[in-house]
Parts: sequence; C-alpha cells; structure tokens
Amino acid sequence: MVTATEANIQKQSRKKKVAWGITGAGEQLPETLETMKMIKEHYRNRVDIIVYLSKAGDQVLKYYRLGDTVRQTFSKVRVEINANAPFLAGQLQIGKFEFLLIAPATSNTVAKISAGIADSLLTNAAIMALKGFTPVYIMPTDYKEGTTTTRLPSGYISKLRIRHEDVENVRKLTRMQGVFTLQKPSDIERVFKKHFGSLK
Repeated sequence: MVTATEANIQKQSRKKKVAWGITGAGEQLPETLETMKMIKEHYRNRVDIIVYLSKAGDQVLKYYRLGDTVRQTFSKVRVEINANAPFLAGQLQIGKFEFLLIAPATSNTVAKISAGIADSLLTNAAIMALKGFTPVYIMPTDYKEGTTTTRLPSGYISKLRIRHEDVENVRKLTRMQGVFTLQKPSDIERVFKKHFGSLK
C-alpha cells in the first residue's frame, strides 16, 4: 500500500523542472517576480521551478527587499558559489530541465553568453544547456537602444542610456541556435504555455 508521503514523492518526481536564473539586474525585477509567482501557482501540479541566483542576483534581491519573498514563494532557491556550484550546468546538459530561463539578465550576462564566456553560474549554465539541446530563454534589461527610466527601492527615478553595444549583444543572442530572447515579463507566460500548455 502506498502511503500519502510516498504518493506525494511520486507526484513530485513526475513534474517537469524549470531553472530560473536571476542576475544582478534590478530593472523589471519586481514585475518578473510577480509574473513567476502567478506562473508557479497556475502550473503547481505540473512544473517545479527551481531558482538559481547569481552572486549579484542575491545582493540585488536583498537591495530590493525581495529575498524573503522569493524564498517564501519558491521552496528551492540556490545561490552561486562558482561557475560549477551548484551543479546546474551539468544537469542542463543532460536534459534534467525542460528549459533555462534567465530573467532579468544584465548586459554583462548577455555579453558573456553572446561571446561564449562561461565563467559564472548562469553563463556556464546557458552555454552547457545549449550544448545539450536544452532551450535557453533570456530577458535582457537592455533590449532596445535609447533611454529608459527605472525606479530604485528608495523611490528615486533613474534615467539610463541603453547603449548600442549592449543592444548588439542582444542581437547576437537572437542569432544563436537554441536561444530565445524575451522583451518583457509577460512574455514568460508564453514560454510556459509553449512547453506545458495553456494556463487554463
């Protein structure tokens, strides 16, 4: 006879896994978190979302006072030690995850991935995922050339220039096989619908 605990373990093991990487970008971070909270609730019986924080991502979550919210919402949160710890890259390479989502992604992360540099947890994860035919979805903060404004936790509105060089790196991502770029948090919903069906 299968116990309730054993049945729950079996149910969990049947869930698909998604790796959500958070870099040190504050732009659209609160909106992305709200979107992911909604997605987690809708797909709670089908998908297990595991959060991976870069070192800077962990710091930025604290700066925006969102660290506790992330840990209360998602039961599995891992913080970068080095490029191979936690061992996300290897799991992505052998297909343990349905896909890797990096959102939001700093211009630094985008530049490294576009150049094939794998010297951090999330850049290494992206490169190894692509080698293992695991899709990679990236939501860059610097998507379109021009100027933008962002609200800091203090309430201060900061005006920022989105440089041509950073946008060119995003264009390089779009030409990479297996990489898909997203422009805004609501685009993430389409990714989950594509892989796991409708939210309804």
